[in-house]
Amino acid sequence: MARIPWESYDNYGVNVKWAKHYCSNHQILLVGEGDFSFSYSLAMAFGDASNIVATSLDSYDVVIKKYERAKANLDILYRFGAQLLHGVDATKMKLHTDLQMRKFDRIVYNFPHAGFLGKEYDNRVITKHKNLVCGFFKNASRMLRPYGEVHVSHKTAYPFNLWNIEELASQNSLSLFEHVKFEIEDYPGYNNKRGEERGYPNIVMNHAPIVNNSQCYWVFREYFDHALLTYGQADDYIFHSVPHMLRIGFERCRAESNVNPSNDYISHLKELQCVCKRRLAYLQNRLLEIDQPYGL
Repeated sequence: MARIPWESYDNYGVNVKWAKHYCSNHQILLVGEGDFSFSYSLAMAFGDASNIVATSLDSYDVVIKKYERAKANLDILYRFGAQLLHGVDATKMKLHTDLQMRKFDRIVYNFPHAGFLGKEYDNRVITKHKNLVCGFFKNASRMLRPYGEVHVSHKTAYPFNLWNIEELASQNSLSLFEHVKFEIEDYPGYNNKRGEERGYPNIVMNHAPIVNNSQCYWVFREYFDHALLTYGQADDYIFHSVPHMLRIGFERCRAESNVNPSNDYISHLKELQCVCKRRLAYLQNRLLEIDQPYGL
């Protein structure tokens, strides 16, 4: 590949700035951003972000809670003129209100990941990852300008090579143009944040160990009792009631058992709250999809 100069000029004499494979004249769509540090890196290189649309699957609230630098990155991107979209599913992005009429020179998905659903070499997990990438390619292929490119950063070692990225691209009218080694040093400020969970109803809690079964029962009892009482009802206050019930359980455990529950439970409470929000959003989207054919 020919080395691209950091700055150049287009046919009209306008200063064009480059960041490796991307320039300030490209219309760029970034998919599956974590803390939005890749978008931030491009914006810093260009000195502007008006050519960037940066998206995440998570809502704004979830993003800034999950990633320490996310709010600062988003604030800077906003001031630089980027279009920031949250709740964008890579497998359905062509239908998104703000994207359905847009075309791009570069569509970028760095290290796509369907979530921590088990061992990476498990066939079921690999299938989830492949479905994600295939859905992304299907949408991206319809959103390219002439001579546009889709860029996917992806590990090539086992078991990630079993995803068969090239075959998935070919199935969606895309052909391989070039293999390029991804060098994180080319994008100052970028921190890879691998996806945690997508909008599937599969619920997998992560890492925090259950150190005491009786503590676990006390902490979560209030939440599950509330879930049983409100089952089937329209709970408009789920974003508030879930953490409230979990906090009550946590405090009651500490008071009645005369011990301070493990700090690991704090992680459980936060993860369960996020999962509940995603489950609600997923079910709402499914209802909309079901209703659409009937014109409801």
